[in-house]
Amino acid sequence: MSYRICKSIEIENGHLLTKHPDKCRFPHGHTRKVEFVLEAAELDENQMVCDFKIIKDVIGEWLDGFDHALCMNTADPAYADFKARYGERVIGFDNQDPTTELMARTIFDHTQKALRAYAARRDGSYHLAPGVRLVRVRVWETTSSWAEYEA
Repeated sequence: MSYRICKSIEIENGHLLTKHPDKCRFPHGHTRKVEFVLEAAELDENQMVCDFKIIKDVIGEWLDGFDHALCMNTADPAYADFKARYGERVIGFDNQDPTTELMARTIFDHTQKALRAYAARRDGSYHLAPGVRLVRVRVWETTSSWAEYEA
């Protein structure tokens, strides 16, 4: 048996899918909800899996880089121009279309590393027990469509 928690963070994010046969090949945006599901076999000293604040502290600033940014395939002929114009607001996906599935994996991988680093720290007010693990990241593209990644 295990305990699970979920923290959701919303961002406004755009992408374009160069391999898509229809409208998604054009730049467009989504109000994305990103859900982080964590679990632990035992609760911590505060009877929690972990404080929700930890998730926001660990991922918030990095995820904010996706807010009002455009994700693009680096192989897209327009990528260099967009990157030159908009700098850090253009996020390159190395020779891959930035589908919601790949965004979920990218966010999962980064969050998992960041949680491990946070758990190793001994400073700060919030403690993350070593047994807490990231189960999955779910990224909502619309109110009726999502993709998720779990290790």
